[in-house]
Amino acid sequence: MKKQSSKLTGFLAVQLVTCAAFGTGWVALSPDQAEQFTEIVTGEVKFTPPVIERQKPLVIKPLYDDPEVVSDEELAAVLLQVQPQFSPDNLRPNHVEHALRTWHVDAEFQDPTVMSGTEMRDLLLDHGRFLLSWGPDVAPLLEDRPTGVYVRWGHDRGASVHHDHTLACLSEAGVPLDQPVRSPGRPNGTLKQMIEQAIYDFDLDERETEWSAMGFGLWLSPQKEWVNGHHRKLNFDMIARRQMRGHKTYGVCGGTHRVYSLMSLVRLDDEFDILSDEVHAEALKYLASVRDILLVTQFEDGHWPYNWPDGEAALDTPEDYDAYKDVIATGHHLEWLAIAPKELHPPHEQILKAADWIIKNTTSKTKKEILSNYTFYSHVGNALALWRNTRAPVFWKKWEATHPFETATDEVAVNDIADKSKPTDDAEKPAADAEPAQPTTVKQTSTKGEVDVEPQPLVVPPEL
Repeated sequence: MKKQSSKLTGFLAVQLVTCAAFGTGWVALSPDQAEQFTEIVTGEVKFTPPVIERQKPLVIKPLYDDPEVVSDEELAAVLLQVQPQFSPDNLRPNHVEHALRTWHVDAEFQDPTVMSGTEMRDLLLDHGRFLLSWGPDVAPLLEDRPTGVYVRWGHDRGASVHHDHTLACLSEAGVPLDQPVRSPGRPNGTLKQMIEQAIYDFDLDERETEWSAMGFGLWLSPQKEWVNGHHRKLNFDMIARRQMRGHKTYGVCGGTHRVYSLMSLVRLDDEFDILSDEVHAEALKYLASVRDILLVTQFEDGHWPYNWPDGEAALDTPEDYDAYKDVIATGHHLEWLAIAPKELHPPHEQILKAADWIIKNTTSKTKKEILSNYTFYSHVGNALALWRNTRAPVFWKKWEATHPFETATDEVAVNDIADKSKPTDDAEKPAADAEPAQPTTVKQTSTKGEVDVEPQPLVVPPEL
């Protein structure tokens, strides 16, 4: 009996030591490690998203108001071309996202055939509205997850083309944190849950991080670091360096989106100190290297080529690609330059030449051509509005007050002329049956030199 009692005592002692060791180890775990352990043991997802301290996304202000780059008449002519005059059937999220970031959520039009900002927002955030456009045979754009609302992306029908592109565009459009999000199984969600899911899913090594960089920067600043759903600690230094990693041609639209996102992070850092001094310096050096390439790659007519990362070789041995890709490169470069300080600009004459080329190119196209290639032409509208220190809906509202809407003769929607079964991205090929371009002369009414805008505050909440 004594022997059995001794064995039991020894067993209990071992268990007590084990429990004590476990308790000591548990206390030593960080909150993130404790969540990870609980998730492994119970199978339940444990995720504590970072606190979002604002109700509206930040806005990165342009730094110039330069009518030499684009006059009022020229800007109006371009914005008329890039209005979201979409067919309601099989309405591609990618087109709506691009239109929304250019026109913003408060956009309104006298033309009843053009989608308003709220209509575009609802197509992306209301499953019922998406269902009306796509029907029940296409998978929902929004998916319910334990950690939030996930946006389906990729090359399937009805999906967003790029990871976190929906979030970035909604953020740039000024959609607030408490905006209702109605997914199939969660009719009372909000944009906050979409942001939290994006943070949970983010992988620093995924192919495209440009859109995540934008979305996180506009919502999380001044926070510098957070933890994703894989329990990996992340910060804006890592995300900025990710934009600079590898050859400049990597990334969407010939690498230009990485440049825009990096410039945005630098501007946010100027205001909120989200980058280390070392990474800030690295980013400025990288952006200066892009500027130096633009110095030597502009063609005589003013455009920058799609293969701009090749440097001078882009002029000597141009790649064989479709001409519309030059629109992508030129428009996107003008866009990031509008929020960049002057020291990162090529000579102003080059900016004027690029703007002149892109304005003529855009205004010479038919509505059919523009809408069939809407994604990259939308960047032209946004870029030129930025160069006049305005937003497309603000300018357009003032313009329509003195130039009332008249019924157009070229009312063709992008979905009516493209293959609805084939998803497209920023670099989609123009429709083969596009009508020939008719040149349009746009009057230049101002020769006023470049006017700097008061740079403080650099980043402010959007207007109420």
